[in-house]
Amino acid sequence: MTGRTEGALEGREEPRAGEGHALPLRGVRVVEVAQYVAAPLAGLLLAQLGADVIKIEPPGGDAYRQTMPIAPGMGRYFLPLNRGKRSVELDLKTVAGREALRAILSTADAVTHNAPPARAAAFGLEWEDLHEQLPRLVMGVVSSFGHEGELAGAPAYDLVAQARSGLLTSHASAGDTVPVRAGGIPLADLTAGFLLSSGVLAALVRSGRTGVGGRVEVSLLAAALTAQIQDLVWLADESPAGDPVARQADLVGRADEIAVGLALNPYYRCYETSDGFIAIACLNLAQREALAQELGLDDPTIAAPDVVPGDPRLRARKEAVTTAAVAQIAADTASRWLTRLAAVGVPAGPVHARERVALDAQIRANGFLQAVDQPGLGATTMLGTVFGVGGSAPLSPAPWSGADTAAVLAEVGVE
Repeated sequence: MTGRTEGALEGREEPRAGEGHALPLRGVRVVEVAQYVAAPLAGLLLAQLGADVIKIEPPGGDAYRQTMPIAPGMGRYFLPLNRGKRSVELDLKTVAGREALRAILSTADAVTHNAPPARAAAFGLEWEDLHEQLPRLVMGVVSSFGHEGELAGAPAYDLVAQARSGLLTSHASAGDTVPVRAGGIPLADLTAGFLLSSGVLAALVRSGRTGVGGRVEVSLLAAALTAQIQDLVWLADESPAGDPVARQADLVGRADEIAVGLALNPYYRCYETSDGFIAIACLNLAQREALAQELGLDDPTIAAPDVVPGDPRLRARKEAVTTAAVAQIAADTASRWLTRLAAVGVPAGPVHARERVALDAQIRANGFLQAVDQPGLGATTMLGTVFGVGGSAPLSPAPWSGADTAAVLAEVGVE
């Protein structure tokens, strides 16, 4: 098949004098089939490097356009993540929409998406099929929890990833309220976007060199772990698990010291259960309705939970709804709540203390933490690779300063 994929990074279109000399991805086309933060941030970064980024949006647009709206169809948060792109609306639930997407992909060097496996397949984004037809195409995927383990393919958002990774409690102190994101920053989302852009760039280099594309996956969970890379280190004489039972008991047992903040939005926050904390993250109306039904909430502001009602009576009603949710969730265990919420499609997860991260089955299943024989220190557990690229090199230790000077200089012919 002919098209742009026949020469990724080969400079098919040279910039004119004075135009785009500093943009290394000029002439590279990236198709983005993604919403919200992580994958769109990767697209933004690639666009800033000169790529022609075509954003495929469903009818009505990226759902993030409706968050903090500043104009019809334009949200405050959407704006900075998507500048410099071109937008195409396609209904990928229809044959015509999928055929149009495939035609665009035939001219592209890379495609990025954040769809779970079943939805990706339904939208015509199944990797094996695309790779067979467009062998040079690079695919970048943002998942929630990685491609292995029982949670592979499960939905989640930044707050749930921060909770499971230990990031949410990394600086917990005795005076803390129920855990919240530091500064309200979606750090897992943002880090995943940075990582995905790096992975796509690496795969584009290989595609340009060998003519064979590849699939790169970055998960929100791995991204949240990456943000803690300096702290996820256990030396040979240390237990990676630390004392998670005592730590969790400490977090939960400070009930008299913890002032449970009643955030007005009950759908995107942490809750205290009878034996730990959980994070619930509902970003769309269907998820919020599922949670409200499960908890028996009658919320008149469910369509716009981020908006603080100006009517004092409506605000009091909203506070009462959240108070009821807090009380109900506090009456049962974390594990039972997570089972119930998963059954109705509500994204949720445990809030781990960092000491418990190494015991998390999902983290272990994907090999995000690995042991390395660090010279002078012995077996040391730390963050492994976070890219899902169909294999990875063994984790190598950090070198001592100058350890490879002679070998490298010899390789480049310097005596």
